[in-house]
Amino acid sequence: MKKLFLPVDNSPLIIFRIFFGFLLAAETFGAILTGWVRDNFIKPKFTFSHIGMEWLQPLPGDGMYYYFATMGVLGILVMLGWKYKWSLSAFTVLWTLTYWMQKTSYNNHYYMLVLVCLIMIFLPANRYASLDARQNPEIKSLTMPKWCSLVMIAQVAIVYFFATVSKFYPDWLDGTFTKNLLAHKSENPFIQEIFHQKWFYLFIAYSGILFDMLIVPMLLWRKTRTIAFIASLIFHLFNAITLQIGIFPFFALSFAVFFYPPEKIRALFFKKKPKPEGNEPIYQNKSVLLYFFIPYFLIQIALPVRHWFIKGDVLWTEEAHRLSWRMMLRSRTGYSTFKVIDKKTGERLPYSLYSSLTDKQIAMVADKPDAIWQMAQRIKKVFAKHGKDVSVFVDCHVSINGRPYRQLIDPTVDMAAAKWDYFGHNDWILLYDEDNKPTNQSSSN
Repeated sequence: MKKLFLPVDNSPLIIFRIFFGFLLAAETFGAILTGWVRDNFIKPKFTFSHIGMEWLQPLPGDGMYYYFATMGVLGILVMLGWKYKWSLSAFTVLWTLTYWMQKTSYNNHYYMLVLVCLIMIFLPANRYASLDARQNPEIKSLTMPKWCSLVMIAQVAIVYFFATVSKFYPDWLDGTFTKNLLAHKSENPFIQEIFHQKWFYLFIAYSGILFDMLIVPMLLWRKTRTIAFIASLIFHLFNAITLQIGIFPFFALSFAVFFYPPEKIRALFFKKKPKPEGNEPIYQNKSVLLYFFIPYFLIQIALPVRHWFIKGDVLWTEEAHRLSWRMMLRSRTGYSTFKVIDKKTGERLPYSLYSSLTDKQIAMVADKPDAIWQMAQRIKKVFAKHGKDVSVFVDCHVSINGRPYRQLIDPTVDMAAAKWDYFGHNDWILLYDEDNKPTNQSSSN
């Protein structure tokens, strides 16, 4: 335990704060400039919030533009280290609300941002090269406890470990997914020809496994660190170009500063910074490590394994898919028909999804069980306002990785009356045996 509190040069944490704040600003201002805010918060009549957060809806009018602009300004303040804890705490709250508010354009790096923001609130990242340290020299410090770097390394290690484990399934191992993924990534005939070569898409598949599996150990070992960083640079730049996933590749690269000796980071980024002296343990934030970070990492380990305790294949059911670092694993397409029945008369009532949903939302309710359930609840409320008590039945068929379509939702179940089990399997999601026959469909079907 004593080694965790030994003082080390805080240069990695300081430069990461600067990178991080810049990326926060780039993400949020970029979301406005690219139309992402417009498409996901302004145009929709409502958003598919995370279940339990349906009350959390976008601000009216142009409110979400101001909301994201505020986050952009807060990101700049984090980068400059001005009112650091206040600025980052405010950003964390606003970003977390944004994360909960919509999942039509869900991305794992949005979740990663929530976690890293939360971690950084508890780290002394404003003790050097910050406006806070300039205005209040008493907080200025050249060192930090060693555990401050280790918690960032631990978070990265958890992400890559579970990203590796999740790839060990047939469609990844035989290249099916990577072949489909690369199929339409370029209009250049020469590049397309390469992407269609079996050796190439298998190379991408197994490179992905090896990268996720080895990158953290190789960054930790001095002899392979530079090779690992170069590999990481190539890997993430390739993803940035082919997958177009925003700041995430650069965000992932920025964690490399915690793997290098602090003295090297100081020499590279803070040439005028004095060399810290003394080796007395720093115990001021011991309670933070014991009572926040230890429970935090236990939760981070538990969340990605929870799907193994839920009946059915998570690739099919989507149950416990989120918060599990199951990144870029499968393609999923489907189509759904919602049948609304007046309980009193038995009459089928007209309802058009296209009148209330955007194209992205239509695609979501076509194959995502949670969105289908939420849509059924919303339809029930819409008709209830007109004094009608309705049942909602859904005919939904889904294809995973281009395989034949199969029925996802039990068409005999009234989805307006169905319950959502957040921690277990929902029986209205059909499961199949080895002969491709439903194993849990209602006997009334």
